[in-house]
Amino acid sequence: MKTKILIFIIVALVAVGAFAIYEKLNPKELPPYLIEGIGRINGDLINLNTKYPGRIEKITVDDGDKIKKNQIIAILKSDEYQKQKDALSHQIEAKEIELNTTKKEINLTIQKAQIAINVNESKLKELNYNINSLIVVIKQDKKDTLRIKNLVKRKLTEHHKLEMSELKLTTDKNKLKALYQTQKQVKDAIEVAKKDLNLAQTKLESLKALAKGIEALKSQRAQIEVMINKLTIKSPIDGFVDTKIANIGEVIGSGQVIATLINPKSYYLSVFVDELNNGKIKVGDKAEIFLDNKLNNPIPAEVVSIAQKAEFTPKEVAVRSDRITRVYEVHLKPLVKNSLLKLGLPAIGIISTDSSKELPKSMENLPLL
Repeated sequence: MKTKILIFIIVALVAVGAFAIYEKLNPKELPPYLIEGIGRINGDLINLNTKYPGRIEKITVDDGDKIKKNQIIAILKSDEYQKQKDALSHQIEAKEIELNTTKKEINLTIQKAQIAINVNESKLKELNYNINSLIVVIKQDKKDTLRIKNLVKRKLTEHHKLEMSELKLTTDKNKLKALYQTQKQVKDAIEVAKKDLNLAQTKLESLKALAKGIEALKSQRAQIEVMINKLTIKSPIDGFVDTKIANIGEVIGSGQVIATLINPKSYYLSVFVDELNNGKIKVGDKAEIFLDNKLNNPIPAEVVSIAQKAEFTPKEVAVRSDRITRVYEVHLKPLVKNSLLKLGLPAIGIISTDSSKELPKSMENLPLL
């Protein structure tokens, strides 16, 4: 029994050795229209910085945290901005009180002046009517006095009637004179009221400048409010926190970075292609990405960038020939979002230079770099 087991083990070892020798003598070859490269998943980092300075009161995330768009990342506080806002609010309040008080006074003056004009114009109209009526009466008084005077000369009437007629003429003339004086006073009152009205209207017009000044102060306050609102830092993307840089209690200057974020939509595989194959690749070529632990699950991708300048082969990059020391960086971007992709994850990229042929669906029959 021991002999049989020993023989079986020897046969197995010989078979394994023979298979290894066969694999060595007959290595898997990549079809000529495919180009293979290895690299790591990269992405575009977003520096989440502050537009305005302030002291950090709160930070809600840490390295590696998943974040949503418009999620609050940090809250800053600026006593200077708050004081500026409060000062502007006090100025606005004082100016509005001044504006409203002055406007009420002016409107009251306008109302009184308008009433005075209307009342005196009514009086003037009545006076003019009475003056015109009295002028007619005086004309008649003169005629009556002349007629009675002729009758007295002819001794056809008493002298007393002439005296009465002359007295009436004198009285009516005095009444007319008094009406003219009153008419002048009323006209003067109308002119004064009109001047008061014009002056009040001018003052009311001048209040527009005060109102514009208030609007300017409100605009300044609104600007400060925007600056204060900007001190609440929100995420611009759905993604992850790569690195939290700032801490609670720190004073952050304008433009200083609080955290670096990464957007999964920006993920790409960065591979290095040797000088021999670089000329075969163009932007837009179809590609696939294989993760090291998912060699049978290709992720559809395409070539989005090809470096225009060669560089020396990085240590972690393998190439087909030791004599090749210069390579070109090529970016392969997934066509759809994939939750398996992570920043820094190693992966294999397969690029097709012939769009008429299908890309492999597995790495089993392809050589691994």
